[in-house]
Amino acid sequence: MTIAAIRAALARHATGPAPVPARDRAAAVAAVLRSAPSGPDVLFIRRAEHPEDPWSGDMGWPGGHVDPGDGDPLAAAVRETREEVALDLERDASFVGALPPVRTHLKRGEGPLWVSPFVFELAGAPALVPNHEVQEALWVPLPFLADPANRERFVWNGRGGPVELARVRYQGRVIWGLTLRMLDDLLDVLAEGGLDP
Repeated sequence: MTIAAIRAALARHATGPAPVPARDRAAAVAAVLRSAPSGPDVLFIRRAEHPEDPWSGDMGWPGGHVDPGDGDPLAAAVRETREEVALDLERDASFVGALPPVRTHLKRGEGPLWVSPFVFELAGAPALVPNHEVQEALWVPLPFLADPANRERFVWNGRGGPVELARVRYQGRVIWGLTLRMLDDLLDVLAEGGLDP
């Protein structure tokens, strides 16, 4: 599978960004792909440990809240990626497509938080320099993430009681929750387009 094929699948699937209710908080993330011999890699970050961060220590994609100075969620994804890993998506990547926003289980202000994921293709091999919010940045092969043999179920004890969820383990790291949900949205788009990572 090539990133060009992913770009085509996202273009066929595009319906425009889903509206986020005005009273809800918005965030955005960047799913950055790079070409690799075994298929595309996806950039992940592991968030720094912080007692006030609900995603403390979790694996995710670079991103964060849409600030008043951001023109839109896409601009927020670009800004946050630059801040978190020193990757300038406007200079070092090209926009591939958007995935539908997903709603988190966390409430912020008057309503829940919505996260808009955007897919980019990396050009070249710029250095990744994590800031204080990020413990590490690493590349994970998309074929590994798409392989059902690498999925397992576990019980998460959240505020609403125990829930069985899926996760992927990669070199001692765990990808689950909201990030896995957005990744699965990407994989679903690829499957609809006849692509098998």
